[in-house]
Amino acid sequence: MLVSQQKQQENIAEYVLYLFQIEDIVRSLNFDIDHIMRKVVQPNLPDSSFEGQYRKWYTDIIQEMTRSNLTKKGHLDRVMEVMKELVFLHNTLLSVKDESQYKQLCTNSTSYISEFREKASMKNQHDVEILIHAMHMKLQFRLRKKEITQETEEALDAMRIQLAFLVREYHKMKSGDYSSMQ
Repeated sequence: MLVSQQKQQENIAEYVLYLFQIEDIVRSLNFDIDHIMRKVVQPNLPDSSFEGQYRKWYTDIIQEMTRSNLTKKGHLDRVMEVMKELVFLHNTLLSVKDESQYKQLCTNSTSYISEFREKASMKNQHDVEILIHAMHMKLQFRLRKKEITQETEEALDAMRIQLAFLVREYHKMKSGDYSSMQ
């Protein structure tokens, strides 16, 4: 099973973040499949039997990004589809279900989301997109070994907790367990 498939089944936010990373890698390596295989895939494979699967998967990603004019910025359709589902679920939890625990988590993170939205120039992005992008920023900081201040860590933690609740509900919804949606 490819890493992306495992993440998609286990934690949809990790799946989206993983695809954000893949998009970044593809762009940074100039959409060159041989370079991607040599620099990213081969050093991380447990054995070469998976190489063909990964070559095909990355080739498909490259083709989709090229076809969709995502060479400089933007996200794959599969990522945007998940974002739409998460936004729909977010709105459902707040309005249709009137989920009090989720409302409290949103209240806890609302000022942090607003601040991140402003600093990241994401004025037209939905709160759920802000949550994902904030987690992507945290991941990038960790990968680059950049220090995160205590205040920023608190903000990211509040956003992470809200996102974790949303992800849990998403997987319940996708598995057909709608008991939490009634």
